Amino acid sequence: MRHTQKLTLTAMMMAIGTLTSHMLFIPLGIVKVFPVQHFINVLSAVLLGPYYAVFQAFGISLLRNVMGTGSIFAFPGSMIGAFLAAYLYKKTAKVGFAFAGEVVGTGIIGAIASYPIATLFLGREAALFGMVPAFFASTLVGSALGFVLLKVFMKNAAGSIGVEQQTAVKE
Repeated sequence: MRHTQKLTLTAMMMAIGTLTSHMLFIPLGIVKVFPVQHFINVLSAVLLGPYYAVFQAFGISLLRNVMGTGSIFAFPGSMIGAFLAAYLYKKTAKVGFAFAGEVVGTGIIGAIASYPIATLFLGREAALFGMVPAFFASTLVGSALGFVLLKVFMKNAAGSIGVEQQTAVKE
């Protein structure tokens, strides 16, 4: 995929993520759970790679915060998850590792990284183990949807490639 195509797809994913943020979120205490972000993170990790995945995660988080539909916790969670998902996919070329990277990166590492933000910048004593379940539940749902969609795409793409190869062999 060319650079322009990757930028265009990244911008489209950012637009979808930003536009759906006011419709599909779940407020859980001081965090706003947004499964669509994790869905998009897994897609961009597989389709675009680490740099574009982190860029789109940052972009959606920034736009959501500017519009008032996000929280400061969107930054560490989504960006760490997107990077880990893309890195693991790049190293293994397996969609399951992208799924696992997003879940671990956002659900565990991102939640732990958000704890100091809650205590230092917001002045709240947040329970660390209160943030992990909220982040984990959100990323599990969104990442699972992304995983299923990518598996369907890959299965259909492999089937169509097989048909093209068979017709080329017959000719």
